[in-house]
Amino acid sequence: MKASRYIVGAITLASLLTLGADHAVAQQSQPTEESKKLPAGSAAERKARMAARANQAAYTKKFDLSGLPHYVPEGRPTGTLRIAGNNYVGDAPLGGWWKEAFEKIQPGIKIEYYLPSAAIAIPRLYFDLADIGINHEPSFYDSLGHLRLKGYEPVGFSVFTGSYDYVGWQNNIVIIVNKDNPIMKITMTQLDGVFGSVRDGGWVGTTWHPEFSRGPERDIRRWGQLGLSGDWADKPISVHGYSLRYATAIEFSNRVLQASDKWNGDLRTYANYRRPDGTTYLEADQIYDHVRKDPYAIGYARYHEGFPKDIKILAVAKDDNGPYVEYNIDTLQNRTYPLWGDQSFWVSVKPGTKMDPKVREFIRFVLSREGQELVQKDGKYLPLTAEVVREDLEKLR
Repeated sequence: MKASRYIVGAITLASLLTLGADHAVAQQSQPTEESKKLPAGSAAERKARMAARANQAAYTKKFDLSGLPHYVPEGRPTGTLRIAGNNYVGDAPLGGWWKEAFEKIQPGIKIEYYLPSAAIAIPRLYFDLADIGINHEPSFYDSLGHLRLKGYEPVGFSVFTGSYDYVGWQNNIVIIVNKDNPIMKITMTQLDGVFGSVRDGGWVGTTWHPEFSRGPERDIRRWGQLGLSGDWADKPISVHGYSLRYATAIEFSNRVLQASDKWNGDLRTYANYRRPDGTTYLEADQIYDHVRKDPYAIGYARYHEGFPKDIKILAVAKDDNGPYVEYNIDTLQNRTYPLWGDQSFWVSVKPGTKMDPKVREFIRFVLSREGQELVQKDGKYLPLTAEVVREDLEKLR
């Protein structure tokens, strides 16, 4: 999530400060004395701001990784392996641990990291400046740029699940309502009805799919359409989320709205706001604050430490048949919670050709028990399950 000097939505500075006073400031992304000396929003400033937290573990829980395969080399390639993108992998010990462990097993390969931001991952690939890009799902123009220059789209391999509640390490999305709202659960289809609108199709990468279209009969605009009765039935749903320029909004659209970009026209959107005192009013906290004050509100937001006790998180079902799954560290790690997010290794592999052996060996290492144990040791991102690893390894065959 990128810092911005602007907030999207009809909110005045006075209202921001008033809301912020009612809500404890999230300390996870606040400036430090060192970060204040650097250009706001730069890679150096972000690194300084996150320095202390980057070396801490957010969880101590140990997941069972016994079902993951051990890393056994299938070749001994040589050369330099260039990896670019997600700064959080390099800011934390994880990137260094991967490099050290892999180079011991594969001494002929030397890893070079360039990790200022996930934003540069795919461009470094299509300009032949990296062998692996670390990023969430590429944006439309990431994929299109790769297609235009390479003739095909990049291939992704999920390498860990986003964090449970640690800001920056892709803390994941929850659906929230006011504590007085009687609703307890919602389906992905209903989320589309609430947050989305009429559409003529949707995207998969750079390919348009008209079969993803839907009409106005699937719009959900009043609480009675979600099963609430009595005084709630005819009350309009107040909808809150992220600025549509943010990766979080794109991630939500990809998961819920068939990547259509057709949102509920009444959606109120928010962005990080830098207060006069230099602290940041996180977009998630703005959404929390609006939902906690409005009994008819619903929002999607990234969960983080210090989540307000007076807001309700809904269980989510991936389809109308259920089951409805609560958000917790276990359902996130095993990906039964439908709105999980991850980070992937993206590579350029021309269809019909073999992957660079250096790249293939490193991906196999990261997907191994040894590689995922280092994810768990780092304690911010969540390690993969055996099922996810099997699916990724199958793509390497």
